[in-house]
Amino acid sequence: MAETISLCMIVKNEGQSLRRCLNSLSGLADEVIVVDTGSTDSTCEIARQYGAILHHFLWNDNFSDARNASLELAQGDWILFLDADEELSSDSRETLIRLVQDETVEGYFVKIKNYLGKEGWIETVSDLVFRLFRNKKEYRFRGAIHEQIADVILENNSKARYQIAEDLTIIHHGYLDEVIKDKDKKQRNLMLIEKELMLNPTNRLLQYHYGVELFRAERYAEAANVLIQSATDIDPTTIFLPKLIRYIVMAQQSSDQLQGALNTAALGLKLFPNYADLYFYTGLILLDLKLYAQARNALSQALSMPEQPPQYSSFGGVRGFRAYYYLAQIAESFLDEEEALKYYLCSLRDNPNFTHALEHLVSILKPTKEPLYTMECLEKVCDFCTPAANRLMGDIYFRHGAYGLALHYLDQVEAGFPISPDIKLRKAICLIQERRFFEALRLLEDFSLDSPEYPIATVNRLFCFWIQHRPQKVRPLWQELHALGLEPDTEHVISLFPAFSEKTASSPHFILGPDGMSLLLDIVQRLVALKEINRAMYFLHALHPKCLTEYYSKIAQIFVDYGEETRAIPFIQSAIERVPSAKAHFQLAEIFSHLGRLSEAEQHYKQALQLDPDTPRYYVRLIELYTTRRQAIVNEALQKYPGNDIFKKLSEEVSSSDEPAD
Repeated sequence: MAETISLCMIVKNEGQSLRRCLNSLSGLADEVIVVDTGSTDSTCEIARQYGAILHHFLWNDNFSDARNASLELAQGDWILFLDADEELSSDSRETLIRLVQDETVEGYFVKIKNYLGKEGWIETVSDLVFRLFRNKKEYRFRGAIHEQIADVILENNSKARYQIAEDLTIIHHGYLDEVIKDKDKKQRNLMLIEKELMLNPTNRLLQYHYGVELFRAERYAEAANVLIQSATDIDPTTIFLPKLIRYIVMAQQSSDQLQGALNTAALGLKLFPNYADLYFYTGLILLDLKLYAQARNALSQALSMPEQPPQYSSFGGVRGFRAYYYLAQIAESFLDEEEALKYYLCSLRDNPNFTHALEHLVSILKPTKEPLYTMECLEKVCDFCTPAANRLMGDIYFRHGAYGLALHYLDQVEAGFPISPDIKLRKAICLIQERRFFEALRLLEDFSLDSPEYPIATVNRLFCFWIQHRPQKVRPLWQELHALGLEPDTEHVISLFPAFSEKTASSPHFILGPDGMSLLLDIVQRLVALKEINRAMYFLHALHPKCLTEYYSKIAQIFVDYGEETRAIPFIQSAIERVPSAKAHFQLAEIFSHLGRLSEAEQHYKQALQLDPDTPRYYVRLIELYTTRRQAIVNEALQKYPGNDIFKKLSEEVSSSDEPAD
């Protein structure tokens, strides 16, 4: 006779999720028990539509009591319990039917795939949970939160046998950022666990869950202490021990206990030598400590690990795209762009949605200076055949100020999607930057007064006319924007357009906040990209000098990105005068080197190295500079003393040192 299954659930305000869950068990569960703890939305009506047995439960801050209320109503041979934000994977249906026919098993640990993150960047983390067991009256949940039943079954039946349910997977959506925010799960869970720990202060599982919740609440030092307490003298066969060790490492790392984190990871690897996450986090910590060779070895070890067992709850990408990404970061630290490109490409091949790698790839290829080369390189290795992929590339190039490339890809988006307001706005900006003013204005004039994008569209219309030297169009648009009631900083920046057009004697020295500076620097970047250098300087000169101090390096980089290195020099020199930093000296040295002013470049590379002797790129550049200068001196000597054996030998030595090592 076929075994029957009761699906048991507790719910509250799950109207958006419940249908998905119940659909996944349609035709499998012989009955559905829904215990509602106070819903005020459509949850109860949806449950009735699916024929569920609905029971109302007065919430008492105890998940076990609510779970047990559902068990009291269940009539099936087996209990499967799910939350409303979970579902049974579509390929698990036949597996579930097969598993409940095994007469030798009392319960199953099931693989759960947790979805984490937010729209645009979602990843998965797997774990093992005890969710399927025989329905017996003595089997009841225990614990106010993170309720348990596996131990209770063993206490009542010492011969009970558990198995891992191979090929059975639950999908959990409840860790997505918007779900956690909506339900305030972090604060609720902390409160309930703290109450439970007062009753059971030595319960290791509760301590573990409490430490995890503290970690999620970003109380890292507290989390590390609680988790270490949970791990002290623990049975090495405890199923959650691998996760516990990893969370200790993460909490110690996040609270700057770096050596402690390394020690914990090393201890964990003695117990679980194939645990990829521990190698991965060891690599990150060593990278924080600037121990590059050791970090590289640890990350390479993570890549070499086998498939991780579910109880490790391994984070996605530690054996792939994440490890490749940090190997690329190490390569960039040594200015080895070829190696960095290789690893970023490996990262993207493992996970095409990992945009951090793509952003760095684009940055290395310098799209503002070499747009065609950048596009050719990426088109050889990346697939841009979908509107979504073209949208992604358009957005990335737009952020990098490569407006021509951004326009090329945003144009492709229309083939698959109706043009959205944000794409239309970006396209218009790119058209302005390409000096295709008429086309840009056609797009910008499509925005109606009640559109949220109307103010920024109008600013761009004003900018478009201003670039074309049409002051008769600039002032009316400025007046229209003024009438909209702009923020003071925005008002200050926008007022500079008519002041310039009407040749006002001198522009005021504004003091702007972060939002105002962001708008002004965006205008400056676009002007530099258009080679409107005098106009860009006009906007910068309108600022009070103290307003510029925090932005010297950023302003300099704008000029560098568009091939205006000489203009960048005074800004970096001002930054160094204000607060000498290795990064500023290196930025200036790179400009001098590019301009062929090698003595000045050498001076600033040395200053960077003196201020930060642990950064390898400063050594790399000095070595390259000295090699270049040595070659120039040898060549000069050979011209003066042709055929001289000593100078010939020195020239051969320099040439051989330039060849790549095997």
